[in-house]
Amino acid sequence: MSSGSTGDTQMVIITGMSGAGKTVAIQSFEDLGFFCVDNLPPTLLPKFLELMEESGNKMNKVALVMDLRGREFFDSLFKALDELAETSWVTPQILFLNADDATLVRRYKETRRSHPLAQSGLPLEGIRLERELLEGLKGRAQLIYNTSQMKPRELREKIIKEFTANHQLIFTVNVMSFGFKHGIPIDADLVFDVRFLPNPHYIDHMRPKTGLEEEVSSYVLKWNETQKFIEKVTDLLSFMLPHYKREGKAQLVIAIGCTGGQHRSVTLAEYLGNYFKKDYKTCITHRDIDRRKEKTI
Repeated sequence: MSSGSTGDTQMVIITGMSGAGKTVAIQSFEDLGFFCVDNLPPTLLPKFLELMEESGNKMNKVALVMDLRGREFFDSLFKALDELAETSWVTPQILFLNADDATLVRRYKETRRSHPLAQSGLPLEGIRLERELLEGLKGRAQLIYNTSQMKPRELREKIIKEFTANHQLIFTVNVMSFGFKHGIPIDADLVFDVRFLPNPHYIDHMRPKTGLEEEVSSYVLKWNETQKFIEKVTDLLSFMLPHYKREGKAQLVIAIGCTGGQHRSVTLAEYLGNYFKKDYKTCITHRDIDRRKEKTI
């Protein structure tokens, strides 16, 4: 799916135990200016994403409640979440609301409501079944709130504090070039070794130059093995980056290394950083590009 909207779209999926506070949660997101939908069947999530995309940037903050009131649709929720993770223009977060059994039973008694899964009418039976069904979804949540000891006002304040606009997590892709002879960066998450590519260092007039100069970058990029590497690594990263983002990682450091950190790694770090900047906030750095210059001073 290509993005018809500009910028990053924030989506919060509110789910969890019935009686744990989803109504208070969705009202809190409305107060924060989110476009809110209560009890959206998971099978409609792909269609809803299309509507969001068609709206341009008008629906850039969305909160959706998905729970077991739509039990016949619930099996499709994991498939919908996997599809959501494939989009690069949406930042999805799952907020899972939980509470202990005693608290949930008390709340059902106070409201005189029946649990949607309690076939016999006993709240505890439905609560235990629901907890079992939701176990896998709880494991995928980025945020889990236990509301057992929370009053509605306290839950509202917690959500507002967590999701104010200036607190929104921005996923950053840092692409770094380096030279292996100077050591592997200790903060790298992923390291790619490009020392197998033809080296401009052995061409006399290119040796003092760097991959930031067009002559060097054109030389590095012209080879079939370079193009094959780019094809494979961009495909791999296009798959991995949405999953890192979905898991709540604030940044990912991708290190590209050649021998000295002057030519090949610089060229490819520039290429990859510019390739992914259309979908992510990116930062390109060249750790060792001035090493030779330092030696000659």
